[in-house]
Amino acid sequence: MTDQAVDTGDARLSAPSADGNQFLGRARELKELRADIERAGLDTLAGRKAPRARVLLIAGRPGSGRTTLAEELVRQVAHRYPDGVLRARLAEPDGTPVPVERAARELLGALCVPAPAGAAEDDLSEALRTALADRRKLLLLDDAAGAEQVDALLPDAPDCLVVAVSKGPLTGISDVRPCTLGGLDTKSALELLTRSTGSVRITVDPRSAESLVEACQGHPATLVLAGGWLAARPKASVADLAKRMHSYPQEGAEEADASPLARIFRLIHEELPGPAARILRLLSLAPAGPVDDHTASALAGCSVEAARATLDDFVALGLLRPVDSPLAEYDIPGWLHPLLRSLAEAQERPGELQLARARMLERTVRLLHSCRAITETDSDRAREKIQGLPRPLRFADPRAAADWLRVRKPALLASARLAVADGELDTLARRLLSQLVRALAAHVGTQAAAVDLYGVHGLVLDVAERRGLPRERAAALLNLGDLDAQTGRTQGALARYRAALDAGREANDPYATGRAMESVGGAHLELGDYDRAADWFGRALADRLARGERAEAARLYGRIATAHTYAGRYGEALRNWRAACAAYRKGGDVAALARALSETARVQEYAGRPQESLRTCQEAVEWARRADDVRLQAALQLRLADTLERLGDPTAARLHRATAGRLLGEEAPERPSQQAISQEQDANACEIRSASDED
Repeated sequence: MTDQAVDTGDARLSAPSADGNQFLGRARELKELRADIERAGLDTLAGRKAPRARVLLIAGRPGSGRTTLAEELVRQVAHRYPDGVLRARLAEPDGTPVPVERAARELLGALCVPAPAGAAEDDLSEALRTALADRRKLLLLDDAAGAEQVDALLPDAPDCLVVAVSKGPLTGISDVRPCTLGGLDTKSALELLTRSTGSVRITVDPRSAESLVEACQGHPATLVLAGGWLAARPKASVADLAKRMHSYPQEGAEEADASPLARIFRLIHEELPGPAARILRLLSLAPAGPVDDHTASALAGCSVEAARATLDDFVALGLLRPVDSPLAEYDIPGWLHPLLRSLAEAQERPGELQLARARMLERTVRLLHSCRAITETDSDRAREKIQGLPRPLRFADPRAAADWLRVRKPALLASARLAVADGELDTLARRLLSQLVRALAAHVGTQAAAVDLYGVHGLVLDVAERRGLPRERAAALLNLGDLDAQTGRTQGALARYRAALDAGREANDPYATGRAMESVGGAHLELGDYDRAADWFGRALADRLARGERAEAARLYGRIATAHTYAGRYGEALRNWRAACAAYRKGGDVAALARALSETARVQEYAGRPQESLRTCQEAVEWARRADDVRLQAALQLRLADTLERLGDPTAARLHRATAGRLLGEEAPERPSQQAISQEQDANACEIRSASDED
């Protein structure tokens, strides 16, 4: 969802395009819509200022050209809205409404407004309204499933304009007059046919051409398919197709199957070669978003080359549209999806459909694995795994893999949602979710991908709860808790950590249990409840000591000391920092020992023991020198300078500041730089760790 065009699958009459096509017909509708923009609203007539953006509604059946009309209207009036155009699609190809939370988040992303991971729908809607409050923007909300979706995304800005596309009226939104679309006029319909067939067959038999338009009821998508059928058969006349359309069997067909669009589609499907017809039917199983050759190949169990050639044939027939993308992607029109699903359910056995889904998910898992593995260029094992993959599944380099992940990310996330919703392919779903998390972390980074990862971890939790997998439930809860904590929802994070602790104990998973206890302590620390924080850190410490994990125990001594420091209990803090120092010294972790001594010196200074702090800081400098940690040495030199100033020795303080400057390769820093380094150490001391790769 960006400032690029989003099409729900209505036939392209076209707004001006690369091939020189021009918009056809709909002159009356365009005139009415433009007049409606200028029309005084009910609030204006009542003498009140309009509180919200004006809403224009274009209503019509899928395939009626409603999206194309909306795009043409946007093109004609966009110059009035200097802040640009936003586009959002509010329904999946199968008609499932897109959650308002997802639509609002993607609109905020198009506005370059950060939205925290896991934010509630109301918060995101409010953030969107705030972002649009002082702008003059045009919003195209395509394929709206209901008034509730549109209402939640409406800007509280009368200078904005919203163009909504829907099947019917948006009852509940005031002051909206729908522009309802029917068929094209005969002249425009004939011109649309001419684009596919050429002018000869139309001009030599105009009466049959008009009969064909009548059989198609001027419906744009039907006319596009009719043109594709004629283009694929240069020797067939327009009269041949008109007769077949009029005489095509309709007895016993349901209303939807008796429409001209359904009849021309079934006619095309019946004349396709068997393998191509099967690929077409199985496209109904593809996840939301553009379909690519790998998806089609996996669904049908054929080669990627054969799938790509077949998809290109579908484009020539008007069944699919190529997407302007670095990859070979194709758009499945919204009107086509229910027809494909109906055919697939009628002509494919349920077991075959499930097998096709499994093949598609397996292919996605392998592509994600390859996408992640290409980043491990220094690993012989990773290179061997990549070489063991079929050539079509390999990426040339990490850049190519990152581009693939960026372009296919919406479809990959949709695949994950589809796999979890299926309910019968949970093993594949778990593998897919795991590989998706790792690929996003490798190419995007956990912080940058936090919004997507929040949704993925939520899906992991759904599968774990459905299948009774306490270990995976604990991992998902820990990851979700970390993301909640990072976005300031500390109470929510605390609840997740406690639930993760219960799940970890149920699974008898020592890592999850220990991490959950520590995270509970970190949440209490963030909430200012230092007694509970120290208590939970102490429980985590006892757990680590019982398992002989000395390095982790040393770190937890430091966290307990931090909690006591915040509470002003400096004696307890010093005892725990000394225990941490002893553990680091015994374990041979020189850099960690230097940092622990640095924190010990800080607490001694807080406790009013400057001489002890000076000695401890000097010891820390020596250990930092042994660890070859230049940044830590500089921070400690600055701390020494501060301590010496308090002890009345400004000359020595200046020398230490100069030493710190030399270490960092710059002029002697002023006190704010020292404070920045100290704050960084404070943040690290209270950091809540993320889950390991194991989870």
